[in-house]
Amino acid sequence: MRLIFLALLVALSMPQAAGAVPRESESGILPSKPAAVPTHVQRVQPAVVGIKVRVPLDRPSVLTLGPERWGGGVIFDASGYALTVSYVLLDAATIQVSLRDGRVVPATLVGLDLEHGLGVIKLEGDGPWPSAPLGNSSGVTVGEATATIGVNDENELVITQGGVQEIRSFAGYWEYMIDRAFVVAPYNAAFGGSPLVNVQGEVIGITSLRLGERPFVNLAIPIEHFTASKDELLSKGRVLSRRPRPWLGLYTLSAETGVVVAGMSPVGPARQAGFQRGDLIVRINGEGVESQEEFYRKLWQNQVGQEITVVVLREARFHIIKVRPLDRYDLLRPAGK
Repeated sequence: MRLIFLALLVALSMPQAAGAVPRESESGILPSKPAAVPTHVQRVQPAVVGIKVRVPLDRPSVLTLGPERWGGGVIFDASGYALTVSYVLLDAATIQVSLRDGRVVPATLVGLDLEHGLGVIKLEGDGPWPSAPLGNSSGVTVGEATATIGVNDENELVITQGGVQEIRSFAGYWEYMIDRAFVVAPYNAAFGGSPLVNVQGEVIGITSLRLGERPFVNLAIPIEHFTASKDELLSKGRVLSRRPRPWLGLYTLSAETGVVVAGMSPVGPARQAGFQRGDLIVRINGEGVESQEEFYRKLWQNQVGQEITVVVLREARFHIIKVRPLDRYDLLRPAGK
């Protein structure tokens, strides 16, 4: 089975988010050792699921995420709602969920929150389904003990006990930034969508990425980013009360004096506007750009469809590029379709 590899991260020489496959050399507690599983993990693990997704070959996300994906998730409502990372679900045509008791049931996409990188599905069937409580991540501090409960592609649990190593903002190459994220160690190989649990047995985050070099760490999205808009996401399929972020489809890396274009989405307006790999972005709408974070903030101050002017340095010459950003949600398969 092909697993999720963020292949573009390799192409861009960035820390790779590897597929959710535990290796023998990596720490974890497998189900063959039930006595080693602590109480707070036991409280959550019945609600931890494996999620298998198939995507049509003509969808844009196939180029970076593949047509067949596997990730983890957690059921947070007895009616069958489950939370995972958005990249597992992008453009999903079919979703199959593996439960701890061995059942495999279909699910439908309910909603995506691309701004934070989260997605919700709903298991088909009456239930009630095993569910895990959501905690309050706003009070989490550095050093707090946690457990990451992953699921490998054989539907086995991979449990890593550790703690929050750092709390900071995070910016990704794909026009993504959150102002508060957890850096968790040690690393869990089955990270994509895995719940991060506190010692009370509450879900306080969803593990999203692998960062750095060995020894790796995981990035987890605090659950506060989900609970703040949960009801709207479930009812509307996205957070419509939040102003849409203008999206160019640029893949960028920070440089000493600006932001370097490392690639482009084949369906984003940046490609058609004339950006090239290696362009150094130095200004946007007349304002200087010194970091990736600053570029995102200034880009997102604009409106979807509003023309913006970007100045790039290319082969020792400045070039002016005019581009109209899109609402990225308009390019995705609708929820439930």
